[in-house]
Amino acid sequence: MAHVSRRAELRRTGKESRSEEDLTGRLTTILDPTSAASEAYRTLRTNLLYTLVDTPPKVVVLTSPGPGEGKSTTCANLGVVLAQAAKSALILDCDFRKPVVHKVFGLRNLHGIVDVLVGERSLQEVWKEPVEGLKVVPVGTMPPNPAEILGSQRFSKFLAAVRKEFDYVLIDTSPVGIVSDAAILATQGDGVLLVLDARNTRKRSVQQSVRSLEAVGANILGTVMNNVKVSRDGYYYYGYSNE
Repeated sequence: MAHVSRRAELRRTGKESRSEEDLTGRLTTILDPTSAASEAYRTLRTNLLYTLVDTPPKVVVLTSPGPGEGKSTTCANLGVVLAQAAKSALILDCDFRKPVVHKVFGLRNLHGIVDVLVGERSLQEVWKEPVEGLKVVPVGTMPPNPAEILGSQRFSKFLAAVRKEFDYVLIDTSPVGIVSDAAILATQGDGVLLVLDARNTRKRSVQQSVRSLEAVGANILGTVMNNVKVSRDGYYYYGYSNE
């Protein structure tokens, strides 16, 4: 994978700055495809592809109660396994507060979805294809008004267009417990995956997040739990459960 290799070269030569934090090691579905974590992502893919056959979700929003719970990592790896299943997938980084999807794929955040929405770039100009069948669109120019952009008619039209072009659209957004962005996007997607940290997410935070999503009529598809200890050797993996 070219982008991951570029990051590795930056680390080797010492040219990577602190602002370009390397998160490419989180792409376990590429780096360690036989691991328990990779298998858990494939199980999550199966749930999306087959469990919800009558009402398959095409546009899935990924959020979490708070920061650092693995939503961006989950979004990236889910996109990879969907592409590996010969599904065309698009990842949109709509975390306009603290975007990291581009870092997970080893990409630069120069131009992205915000630049498309304001008419300065086309979608084809800003997307990257780190894995065959998977397009990734970073945030691009950081907007001063994230909630207004996500709730705009222009964004709704944009989402309607990409829905027709891809089998799956995965949207990474800000934590639901911090700002209103996730709730706004939840009303435009087909469903929401709530990502939790099994060891650190508090039950009360989960309950508050669910209430916030239900208040706007969001379809909560299930929860993705990471940092779940499954063996004595300390290995942790990502698990999925329906609500």
